Amino acid sequence: MNGARRKGPIMARTLATMLTMTTYGTWLRGDARGWVDAGTVFPPHPTLESADLRRMNHPVFQFADRDAYEVGSWIGTALVQRLRTAIYAMTVQPWHVHLVIGPTRHSLSHVVKCAKDAARWALRAGRPIWAVGYDKRFCFDEASARARIAYVERHNVGCGRPARPWPFIVEPPFARTRPR
Repeated sequence: MNGARRKGPIMARTLATMLTMTTYGTWLRGDARGWVDAGTVFPPHPTLESADLRRMNHPVFQFADRDAYEVGSWIGTALVQRLRTAIYAMTVQPWHVHLVIGPTRHSLSHVVKCAKDAARWALRAGRPIWAVGYDKRFCFDEASARARIAYVERHNVGCGRPARPWPFIVEPPFARTRPR
């Protein structure tokens, strides 16, 4: 190393990342399910939720079940064609979208913007359809990546869809190895 010192710990290579994007007005501060702010989970707080509902300039947005496949197609096609993103799992639910993607050279905020813009542009809703921000969960080992993929696939199966309903969903490279 020629005398050079490393600063801080070395981060393990990310095998996958699960992204969650919620629709406008569907998971506010104080939500009865709990809510997250800057990675901290908070308990329900009805007063905060009521205040946020009063401040909303548009009604709550949710995807219709009949549109889920098409919305997923728009998002997946944009990510694969524009950013060359490997998508390991995806589900479109009425109030949120989960994606599990492979390693990417793009910032996650850029990946999320591409996904959100694809749906927003195609729907031409004329109003906000997405909440600000997104959640991210990093998978540094095969077990956590497999668990996140299975979690997303269960959402699809629970709605009567195939676990992998879109043709752009690919097997992760570690799928060819046995789980430990």
